[in-house]
Amino acid sequence: MVVRLNRNTLFILLGCLLVFCMLPYFNEQQAAQVSKPEITDWGLNFTELGKKPMGNASSGYLKEFDAAYVGDDKGKVIYLTFDAGYENGYTPGILDVLKKHDVKAAFFLVGHYIDKNPELVKRMADEGHIVGNHTYHHPDMSKIRDFDSFKKELRLLEESYRKITGADMPKYYRPPQGKFNEANLRHAKELGYKTVFWSLAYADWYTDRQPSKEEAFNKLIPRIHPGAVVLLHSTSSTNAEILDELLTRWKKAGYEFKSLDMLFLHGGEKTP
Repeated sequence: MVVRLNRNTLFILLGCLLVFCMLPYFNEQQAAQVSKPEITDWGLNFTELGKKPMGNASSGYLKEFDAAYVGDDKGKVIYLTFDAGYENGYTPGILDVLKKHDVKAAFFLVGHYIDKNPELVKRMADEGHIVGNHTYHHPDMSKIRDFDSFKKELRLLEESYRKITGADMPKYYRPPQGKFNEANLRHAKELGYKTVFWSLAYADWYTDRQPSKEEAFNKLIPRIHPGAVVLLHSTSSTNAEILDELLTRWKKAGYEFKSLDMLFLHGGEKTP
């Protein structure tokens, strides 16, 4: 039996076939626009100096989990943050410089730091800086997927902070070494935390291989950008040496410094 199709029916069938053939392409394109949960290491791609870099998870994706890596690029604002796993004598001087410039920063600390340096932690809080949660033991959080284990790492640090300051720890969380998974982001949000990545950093954490002053400025000055979330390590002798001049030069370039509270108040980067 021969089935004859009129022109309209034939066009409909051809259209359906075309859509069916294109589905894998559309799905692939859609997947490319959404940061995949298997990403475990935070990374950046600088395409143009003075402009915000692209993160390997988009601002739109991170926003779903109350997370951010960069602020609104409409204003020349810097959000200054420090990570610290231990104290080696540079933090008092760093705090002095921040006070001199009236800059409020965020210090992401681990359990060892808080337990061993209560006076410095209290000074940070008393001088208006945010003390954020960098976990108690500084593990690879991308290997943690269950809620209870994730919560324990953050709660232990909260308890140490409360014992020292008598106050609740501000709800800002930074994954150690930038290692994370989607479950981490979800768990942090469930615990009321904002997850804070960064849009500018450099290799300042090797205490036995510290960059020179010139190397530091060559990374930090040209790459600064509106809405930058800057990550420095307070264990760095170079950072302690250059901080006064660094803040001065950024200010001369027209930048102002704001707290992480303002980063999330303004919604971070507005474009996906």
